[in-house]
Amino acid sequence: MTDSIVATDITHGFENGAILEDVSLGVEPGEILAVVGPSGTGKTTLFRLLAMFDRPDSGVIEFDGDDVWSMSDARRLEVRRRIGMGFQNRSLFSASVADNVAYGLRVRRSWKTRVASAVSGLLGPADYDEAVTAALETVGMADKASRDAGSLSAGEAQRVAIARALAPDPDVLLLDEPTSNLDPRNTAVIEAAMRAARDRGIAVALATHDMQQARRVSDRTAVLLDGTCIESGATDRVFESPTDDRVRQFVEGKLVY
Repeated sequence: MTDSIVATDITHGFENGAILEDVSLGVEPGEILAVVGPSGTGKTTLFRLLAMFDRPDSGVIEFDGDDVWSMSDARRLEVRRRIGMGFQNRSLFSASVADNVAYGLRVRRSWKTRVASAVSGLLGPADYDEAVTAALETVGMADKASRDAGSLSAGEAQRVAIARALAPDPDVLLLDEPTSNLDPRNTAVIEAAMRAARDRGIAVALATHDMQQARRVSDRTAVLLDGTCIESGATDRVFESPTDDRVRQFVEGKLVY
């Protein structure tokens, strides 16, 4: 299996103590991994490390079998461009929906496209238009391509942000609480986009505190409590027969400290 991203024995923290401690997990192409846990348990920190925004204090993060922090800066930048990231706080430019998605395509054009471009020439406007339209169709926003992004609802803006992450055709898609505070309709569209990405062979990792969402969309689930991954495995198994008592309480909706 190629183009997977794997974290092994990751520890990371700040001056007031560790946020993550000895966390190991990975996501493979063509699957959705849900990383679940209450707010403040380190999910966002973990995703920032996987996206190479930050370097872990210890441990190894590998992409396609290679240690990303042993790579040259140029090679690590190339790998970083193969990873799409969707944040809980979506940030769109004061421009049209299509321009917002096209910006992500131009900045983070996929390595596959760059290889093809070396043979056939640089992408032209028509190529960008096709990729933008395809990404917007995935999130049900193609009919709003000309709309000003500032006029969108929170749910529509999040769908555009995810389209922007999908447009460069990433190998890995990291989504940090992508449906937090969204209505059921927008949540359903975004979950459908996750499944579509998985079906295209993209490795999708989802950070969420929504247990039902994890059950609906993920193939595997990792439970993060107090900065430690205390259980992981097939989603059905984790929810139906967890081996850790804290996980059992958490998936049953009980308060876990």
